Amino acid sequence: MQIISATYVKSSANYTQCPPPDKAEYAFIGRSNVGKSSLINMLCNKKNLAKTSATPGKTQLINHFLITSASKNNTAKTTDWYLVDLPGYGYAKVSQKQRKSWSSMIEQYIVRRENLGNLFVLIDSRHEPQQIDLEFINQLGVWQVPFALVFTKADKNKPAATTRNVQQFLSSLQESWEELPPHFITSAVKGDGRDEVLQFIDQMNKEYKALQKG
Repeated sequence: MQIISATYVKSSANYTQCPPPDKAEYAFIGRSNVGKSSLINMLCNKKNLAKTSATPGKTQLINHFLITSASKNNTAKTTDWYLVDLPGYGYAKVSQKQRKSWSSMIEQYIVRRENLGNLFVLIDSRHEPQQIDLEFINQLGVWQVPFALVFTKADKNKPAATTRNVQQFLSSLQESWEELPPHFITSAVKGDGRDEVLQFIDQMNKEYKALQKG
């Protein structure tokens, strides 16, 4: 898949304010400081599309971006879809009340957004499995939300350490999941995993179109 253009659309305080659900939509979420904005910018090949910050919890709203893409073998035929940047879960220097508000906003969006095709859950590959990530993923199972794992910051570790942490995380998931979700290992700095993630989205776009026609 090739990204033709990527533009900011709007930020919403809850799912009812989001753009009309008339396109396939893919959302990105992860623990604060997992490298979400950097990953989105890398995928879209647009440096300042999503705002990066050294301060965890910077993303506070549901941010929609309109993406126009084309398959590599047919750049004349384009597809429009939404990429969504969600607030992070976990640590952020905000009040308990604000955290609860974010949690409710995220849950309502994930559960009720009818055109959400997949939720990409970002996991920091530098660390061993974190309980907060495992709990969030298990909750997605309760909600029956399709998701994929994106292990970030692979360039920050030695390859063997990244492989070990990823395998430990997948092994932890196997304790409660019969089937593991798709997963990708990425580096926003080196561009690793970009083609694989975009190919995955491209395939989901085709499935979305087929369902719309059906």
